[in-house]
Amino acid sequence: MRIKIITSNPGKVKEFQEMFDPFGIEAVQHREPYDEIQTSFLEEVVERGMDHLIGIELEDFIIDDSGLFINRLNGFPGVWSAYALKTIGNDGILRLMGNEMDRSACFKCCIGGYIKGRRIKVTGICEGTILRKAMGDGGFGFDPIFTPDGKASFAEMPLDVKNKISHRGDALNLLMAEIRKIM
Repeated sequence: MRIKIITSNPGKVKEFQEMFDPFGIEAVQHREPYDEIQTSFLEEVVERGMDHLIGIELEDFIIDDSGLFINRLNGFPGVWSAYALKTIGNDGILRLMGNEMDRSACFKCCIGGYIKGRRIKVTGICEGTILRKAMGDGGFGFDPIFTPDGKASFAEMPLDVKNKISHRGDALNLLMAEIRKIM
């Protein structure tokens, strides 16, 4: 089985493939533009994207939206994570956090898909904290400033370790449970 991953980010495709390998599923990067609505909820962004892609009769696809939600910043950057990363980056987030003591945050990932004619939507969460400085050069996005365990950033973890505990890994496990029901 081949599943189209709707993204321009090859790092996401690699993470999906790592999770799909044991099931013999091939993740294929597919670029299909769709409008991302401006809302405070990942699930709404994914729902609207799914509606569009199903409407153009795309099949066997997955889209996802992820965000870093920092408690002290009232959930910012949240659904605007991609924009925040492009405009202020990791250094900007660290500056906003300054010397704040409450550095609690979570990554969330909502995955939606249309597979074998069935609509699926799941959300995974990884709780953690924002580091005081960027650490590591792996991963992508906010990985260098987020730690799920206080020991290592996502950017310092091997992909297989990160996938077991990350928001996307959690969402993928939920997704795979749904896919197994229809295979």
